[in-house]
Amino acid sequence: MAWVLVCIGGALGSITRFILGKLISKRLDTAFPIGTFIINITGAFLLGVVSSLDITRSAYLFFADGFLGAYTTFSTFMYEGFNFFEKNKKINAFVYILCSLFLGIICYILGFDLGKFSMKY
Repeated sequence: MAWVLVCIGGALGSITRFILGKLISKRLDTAFPIGTFIINITGAFLLGVVSSLDITRSAYLFFADGFLGAYTTFSTFMYEGFNFFEKNKKINAFVYILCSLFLGIICYILGFDLGKFSMKY
């Protein structure tokens, strides 16, 4: 049953990432990979929230492992970051990679704290 929950959540997460990534990239039309950046940062925030909540194992498998696991994308993040290096845009690479990591950690903590705070009320 666990793999079914992860599979369904993953399918929904990857579709959401695909659609949202295309919408963001089309709307903002920039060489900077803002779509992946926004998706990964919001995914870190949402994982913080989900991790802090007292939910069932099944709900965690669906949302965290499935949906958010497929919604966020480490491989695309790495590809886009190192693509900057290949194009000799080292400053862009460092800004993208470091900001993604730093803001990802901050947003996870904020999401976790928000989830814990909401559980008090």
